[in-house]
Amino acid sequence: MRIAATSTEYVHVTVTAPDGADLSAATPRLAVLPLTTAANPAPGDWHTGAWEAGTTTARLLIGPDGGALTLTAGTYWVWIGFDPPGAENIVRRSGILTIH
Repeated sequence: MRIAATSTEYVHVTVTAPDGADLSAATPRLAVLPLTTAANPAPGDWHTGAWEAGTTTARLLIGPDGGALTLTAGTYWVWIGFDPPGAENIVRRSGILTIH
């Protein structure tokens, strides 16, 4: 995904839920780290996302407007994390975001 540095818009991550898991009670977390970062996100890297109504697509607002995560020009890994009911704590690298 590519977003202009002057644009404020949602980054979307579609999740394949574990069999039988209802994600509506699990708050999605998203992390956006520079592409040069090899490590998994640290606890302070996560931002609270939201599910699009009736879907398993998480979203996070990115951009320079108030309330959004502001990023400088560059290329980033996008990570998704969520805790479905049960013992799982799922963390997945889900794609690349370019801010230009």
